[in-house]
Amino acid sequence: MEASLSYYFLLFLLLFFLTKRVFQKTRNLPPGPGLSLPIIGHLYLFKKPLHRTFATLSNKYGPILYLQFGSRPVVLVSSPVFVEECFTKNDVIFANRPRLLAGEYLGYGYTTLVWASYGQHWRNLRRIASSEILSSNRLQMFHYIRVDEVRSLLRRLFRGSVNGEFMTVSMKSMFFELTLNVMMRMIAGKSYYGENSVEMDEQKRFKEILRETFLLSGATNIVDFVPLLKWIGPNKLAKRLEILQRKRDGLMQELIDERRMKNKGNSESEQASKTMIDVLLALKETDPEYFTDEIIRGMMQVMLSAGTDTSAATMEWTLSVLLNNPEALLKAQKQIDTQVGQSKLIEESDLPKLPYLDAILKETLRMYPVAPLLVPHESSEECTIGGFRVPRGTMLLVNLWAIHNDPNLWEDPIKFKPERFLDEEGKGYGFNLLPFGAGRRGCPGEGMATRVIGLALGSLIQCFEWKVANDQPVDMAEGSGLTMPKVNPLLAKCRPRTSMLSLLSQI
Repeated sequence: MEASLSYYFLLFLLLFFLTKRVFQKTRNLPPGPGLSLPIIGHLYLFKKPLHRTFATLSNKYGPILYLQFGSRPVVLVSSPVFVEECFTKNDVIFANRPRLLAGEYLGYGYTTLVWASYGQHWRNLRRIASSEILSSNRLQMFHYIRVDEVRSLLRRLFRGSVNGEFMTVSMKSMFFELTLNVMMRMIAGKSYYGENSVEMDEQKRFKEILRETFLLSGATNIVDFVPLLKWIGPNKLAKRLEILQRKRDGLMQELIDERRMKNKGNSESEQASKTMIDVLLALKETDPEYFTDEIIRGMMQVMLSAGTDTSAATMEWTLSVLLNNPEALLKAQKQIDTQVGQSKLIEESDLPKLPYLDAILKETLRMYPVAPLLVPHESSEECTIGGFRVPRGTMLLVNLWAIHNDPNLWEDPIKFKPERFLDEEGKGYGFNLLPFGAGRRGCPGEGMATRVIGLALGSLIQCFEWKVANDQPVDMAEGSGLTMPKVNPLLAKCRPRTSMLSLLSQI
């Protein structure tokens, strides 16, 4: 009897999966792994880091895959040809975001720039970000902040050096503090680290909120893919996100109220000293019904989250790869010495004269994109990609890491070779290189990021000698997270260059 039951159970499973496979083909869906389990779908295949797991699946089944993340249908694209199709022909269709738990709690019910569905509200937010906050004109007004913070970093490293000896530095924290101070001075006119930072209590509170934000915003919540679990037990992540958002809201509102009081009764502030909050409060005066404090808080949180960890991680990866390729570091240093000299510190206006530094940054973003899987999109209606049908409500994932490291697209992709971006061939990379995304929902902060990263790394290369810590190559293992952190944070040794001592002593 037991053998008979086992036989029928196995027969049922076989028929179930065969029927599902045939049904998928008749619906003209993209190919994918054959075994999709009830309730969990293909989630059993996941291993960290996900971008490498997905690249392995794409190598086996093709550049367009159909997967089931529990109850959620997903299309995974790992080819620039089909990415272009997604973000040109189907750009409006894929301009939505999936409704994930993080967007519900940290995105004010899917109403912020990152999480809002495509429509008039999202277009308003995008216009504000592009024209009022991150425009070339506004970024130029904030130029002095970037210069101040980079020079503050140089001072810290210079003063930490004793008798010209190499000192060991945790570069992860240095880069993060730099980018955070730049963003917070732009947003609210105050810094949280270094020489002119706020009081200790506020600093401690801010750091804790930020730590929780990066921890929880990158956390995977199984309820996003298996909604049934919502009714089985308490959702601990949801509760933590709710508590975190109350903390974030409280801090952001305090910053808004501070700027509001500071501006009260004053004449129009000098344009150069206007913070992002000031700009948004001015817009609120013209349209108070739309520019609520919640809209302002949401924009602040998006800018803070998107503009700190990503740039800091890129700088950490770049310096790591340069330490493992000292000939490239020396070549970049030599070009800076030739084009800028040693009698003045590098300025943002010098960056266009440093093509090798630009090539180093592009090559790092190719090999180690900080968003290896672009922020997910979702189809608002049925469409086709590569001739395959994609149903409405399908989540789109683009495996940027797989494209950037594809041997069919890049010669010796695992080799660090900035020179590939110096020749004519390297200039036409198109959809082969998309570190800031593409289409309507591409990152509006690219100009800001390239300015901060270029100035900071150029200054560090110009002013200091660098070498690996412990005389061992830097470990380049990739960790898990929203911005692909290094498994082991970068420790590096540096000392001021003899030729730059006089200049460094004056800043």
